[in-house]
Amino acid sequence: ILAVPLLLYLVGLNDPHLAIGTSAVAVSVSALVNLLLHARQGTIKWPCAITFAVSGSLGALVGAAVGKAVDGQKLLLAFAVAMFGVGVSMLLRKPNAGDTDVRITPGIAARLIPTGFVTGAASGFFGIGGGFLIVPGLIGATNMAMLNAVGSSLVAVTAFGAATAASYAVSGLVDWKIAGLFVLGGLAGGFIGQRMSTMLAGRKGALTRIFAVFIFVTATYIAWKALA
Repeated sequence: ILAVPLLLYLVGLNDPHLAIGTSAVAVSVSALVNLLLHARQGTIKWPCAITFAVSGSLGALVGAAVGKAVDGQKLLLAFAVAMFGVGVSMLLRKPNAGDTDVRITPGIAARLIPTGFVTGAASGFFGIGGGFLIVPGLIGATNMAMLNAVGSSLVAVTAFGAATAASYAVSGLVDWKIAGLFVLGGLAGGFIGQRMSTMLAGRKGALTRIFAVFIFVTATYIAWKALA
């Protein structure tokens, strides 16, 4: 959710579509690295995650195609609205015990497939990983525990990012040099963030509220720039 504004207003990319395509590459690779870590910990519910990711990848391709056809400034304005949604969802999210032994059934699959498609379409349209949508989507469709939803969501984030990146790459809307540097920085930042997460585990509620406010401020700036 921060990759696109950082690429636009800090790195200096002047095309919103190029920023979205480039960030999608970085998001997908970063998610894959984190996915491998969660897989080692055994927190991923693979049948549910793969079902969600497959239907969502199709949605991401549709969303990316629509996003590329939308004027860049209008897309940024819609992106700002999505950021406000992210901030609100972070503030409203509550702990959920859930089912740690969830198994996929025809009923669960019937909920996962449409939820995955819609979530993937939003992810592809806005060029974001979509974790803030994927986690509650997985919990709502399967009632899995939060820890399992976070791990399983990385399967979808990796797939959605790859689908979005492929769509934008075919249209020549990926700066591969910047994407490579972004991935290297993301790996270093992820390592530091993982250490900090452990150190600050008792303050996550406060950190979430601070980050949500930061997102609101960033979204307001993006909307102002798009309207101007």
